[in-house]
Amino acid sequence: MRVLRRGDSGPDVADIRSMLVSLDLLPGTNGAHGVNGAGGTDHHTHGAPDDSRSVFDDRTEHAVRAFQQRRGLITDGVVGPATYRALRGSCYHLGSRPLAYLISSPVHGDDVFSLQERLTELGYNAGRPDGHFGAQTERGLKNFQRDYGLTIDGICGPSTVRALRQLSPRARGGRPVFLREQEQVRQAGPRLRGKRIVIDPGHGGDDPGVDVGGVAERDIAWDLARRLEGRMKATGMEALISRGPAQSPSETERAQFANEAGADLFLSLHSDGNSSPQAQGVASFHFGTGNGTTSTVGELLAGYIQRELAARTGLLDCRTHPKTWDIFTRTRCPAVRVEIGYLTNSQDRLRLSDPAFRDVVAEGLLISVKRLYLLGEGDQPTGTFTFADVLAHELAKAE
Repeated sequence: MRVLRRGDSGPDVADIRSMLVSLDLLPGTNGAHGVNGAGGTDHHTHGAPDDSRSVFDDRTEHAVRAFQQRRGLITDGVVGPATYRALRGSCYHLGSRPLAYLISSPVHGDDVFSLQERLTELGYNAGRPDGHFGAQTERGLKNFQRDYGLTIDGICGPSTVRALRQLSPRARGGRPVFLREQEQVRQAGPRLRGKRIVIDPGHGGDDPGVDVGGVAERDIAWDLARRLEGRMKATGMEALISRGPAQSPSETERAQFANEAGADLFLSLHSDGNSSPQAQGVASFHFGTGNGTTSTVGELLAGYIQRELAARTGLLDCRTHPKTWDIFTRTRCPAVRVEIGYLTNSQDRLRLSDPAFRDVVAEGLLISVKRLYLLGEGDQPTGTFTFADVLAHELAKAE
């Protein structure tokens, strides 16, 4: 579908407004709120059709922003592919349609998220609750069907939904998935040698990202990635960069690269931009729905990165944030995205233009990964660990 924003009109806009009405984010016709089936709304068209239902006006933009904020999406008031997919998926509840793993036409939606959480509560590994019906969700569903004497077809139909609703959960909130994630980090041990990290420099090729005064986000991210790669390889880590200097893969392609590489962690590097030149600082993002379901390891790593970079660089601390971006829902390993400075801010841009500053950032990122695997053992105060300390620790553990 085409990207929709304020000022657009037509049947696509009417469809968006209909979904927003069903979510009670917009008033329905004559001020009524109502849902009629999956994604449908009550349409009372007494007399001539209301053309306002086909216009992307200020109220529609406000409703889209409210939805995006609720779902952990980029809050820009524009309906692009990610927002449209989330809107469409929000119209489904568990049981409103059959669910299955379809490679050619992937199934996603709130009903898939509910299925994943329910299977997790019952003790089955359905993968990260992300609303995407993948191979792991199918395996978890088939295991459930086998254990409870249902047809083992990997399809969540009426009989499977009834069984899911009749059973009492063993845990609440989808946490077992992320406890497994944390246990994998613990079992991996404190040494960095052998850990496989995918470094993802944002944008690339013909996509410069934020570009101000001849300083492009694409180039800053690439340089940071190379500096970080060198430091990680020096510790014995397997550091892989997700793109070449002339490439600009999609988020799905970047996630696929990490999955195929069997990455232990995924680290995406970006810089930000804003219409206000006063906006500045560093922010870190990890998978999380905003309602308690979050990647434990992703959140932990994002916190380490945020504290280390704020302490080492003097950049304003803009905190960590849970998001449901594709880069988080499509990667099987814990993933973090870091927005390092605002290129639209003269001070941040000047800092990022300095190679010495980028060395400090690269060291801070490496230290953050090291602290993640230390899990408190032999850790040091934020901002005091050095690259030399990391190398010494690696050599000591090797003896």
